[in-house]
Amino acid sequence: MREVDVIGVRVEMPSNQPIVLLREVSGDRYLPIWIGAVEATAIAFAQQGVTPPRPLTHDLLKDVLDATGNELAEVRIIEMKDGVFFASLVFGSGVEVSARPSDSIALALRTGTRIVCAEAVLDEVGLAVPAEQEDEGEKFREFLDQVTPDDFENL
Repeated sequence: MREVDVIGVRVEMPSNQPIVLLREVSGDRYLPIWIGAVEATAIAFAQQGVTPPRPLTHDLLKDVLDATGNELAEVRIIEMKDGVFFASLVFGSGVEVSARPSDSIALALRTGTRIVCAEAVLDEVGLAVPAEQEDEGEKFREFLDQVTPDDFENL
């Protein structure tokens, strides 16, 4: 198992399909997982620290874990079969529960739980991005974060 970080939620064009992008902590591979719009929103809210006026499903599950004294010890992305990713929630008691990766990631972000991915999954569908390309991508992301429509008025 390799630890991964959540880079963020993106929308793949032209299909407008949301993906969550994970990056290997000690490596150069990225793992895109196609997810639903609701799950994309839940992940983005957690990353941005948005607290809805009423708990969403993932907030509710976190509150249930807190109230019952259960700890989510680890989220594992364990396999991909026929284009579908599978994950499991591992609790402090050792109990494992099968879950969708998108729900698992949304819960992990809310609880501060580590996310790991099976080496076989990264080997099969992970995308290696050399450091120099990653630097260029980061510069482009910074540009996108700062650009406004007004910047293109005089073109």
